[in-house]
Amino acid sequence: MSNATNEFNQPLKGNSLGADAWKRLRKNHMAFISFFIVIFFVLISLFAPVLPIYSYTTQDLDHQNLPPSFHTADVVMVSQEIRKIEKKMKKEGRTEMNSDELAQIEEFRRYVADERVVVDGMEINPNKKRYIFGTDDLGRDMLARVIYGGQISIAIGFVGTLTAVLIGILVGAIAGYIGGRLDFFLMRLVDILYGMPYIFIVIIILALFGGNIMALFFALSFVSWLTTSRVVRGQIISLKNSLFVEAARSMGASSGRIIVQHLLPNSMGIIIVFATLQIPSFIMQESFLSFLGLGISAPFASWGSLISDGVGGMTSYPWRLFFPAMAMTVFLFAMNFLGDGLRDAFDPQSKNEL
Repeated sequence: MSNATNEFNQPLKGNSLGADAWKRLRKNHMAFISFFIVIFFVLISLFAPVLPIYSYTTQDLDHQNLPPSFHTADVVMVSQEIRKIEKKMKKEGRTEMNSDELAQIEEFRRYVADERVVVDGMEINPNKKRYIFGTDDLGRDMLARVIYGGQISIAIGFVGTLTAVLIGILVGAIAGYIGGRLDFFLMRLVDILYGMPYIFIVIIILALFGGNIMALFFALSFVSWLTTSRVVRGQIISLKNSLFVEAARSMGASSGRIIVQHLLPNSMGIIIVFATLQIPSFIMQESFLSFLGLGISAPFASWGSLISDGVGGMTSYPWRLFFPAMAMTVFLFAMNFLGDGLRDAFDPQSKNEL
C-alpha cells in the first residue's frame, strides 16, 4: 500500500494525538519546566535506597534538633555549646568566659572529636556526619526523612490515582456504552456515594484496618473514582454513536473490543489530564489525615506526617517544618502546572496552537 502524497508527490507524514500534544506542551514553558520537576522528584524517590544519604530511621540522641549546616555535626554541636554559654554570659552581664567555661568547651570539643561507635562492624565517629537539612527531635537526618517522605507521598498520589482511575474507567465505560438500567443503577450508586461524607468514610476505613500503607491506598481510592466514572461516562456517550464505532460494530466487533480499542483510546486525553490533576489531591488528603494522626505510621513518614511533626516545634526548630513543606509545595505546584499544560495540550482548540 502506497503512502499518501501531496500535490508535489511528496510523502505526507501524519501526527498522532500524542505527538501533537507533546508539541503543544513544549510551547507551554511553565508546564514543560514542571514536567521535568516532577520527573526529578519521581527519580529521587525511586532511587532513594541507593543515594548517598543517611538512614531515615537511625536515631542519635546527641544530634537532636541540629540546625541545617554544611559543617560536620561536631562543629555544629560545639557552636551550640558556645552559644549556650554566651546566653548565660549575657544574662549575667559578662563579656568574657571564665576558666570553668573555657574548660567545659574544651572538654566537650574533645568528647565529640573522640567519640566512637561501631556500625556494621566498623568503628566510626558519628559526629562527622553532615546534616544539610538539620535533624529532628530524635536526631534523624531531615534530608533522608524528606526524600523517603516524598517516596511515600508520591506513591500515594500515583498509586491512589491509578487505582481510582481504573475503577472510574471500568464503571464509566460500562455505564456509558451499555446504558439503560445498568447505567441508571451505576449512576445512582455514584450519587449515593457522593452524598456520603467522604472524610468520615476514609477515617472509618483507617480505624478498622489500621494506619498501614495498603489501608491508606484503599481508603483514599474507595470513593475517589466517582468523578472519573462520570467524566468517562460522558466521553463514552458522546463517542459511542460515532461513525468509527458504527463501522466497528458492523464488522462484528464485540462491545468489550469497541470500548477497549476504540472508545477509551479516544478518551485518553481527558483521562490523563484528570489523573494528573488528581495526584495533588491525593497527596493533600494524606497530609490532612496525618494531621489527624491517621496517616502513615512510624517508622515510615510522608511529607504530611513530617509537616505535622514540624508544626509543634516550628518556632524553635523551623527547619523541621520548612524543608518538607517546601518539597511538598514545589511538587504540588509542578503537578498543577503540568495538569493545566496537559489540558491545553490535549485540546486541539487550545490557545497553544501548533
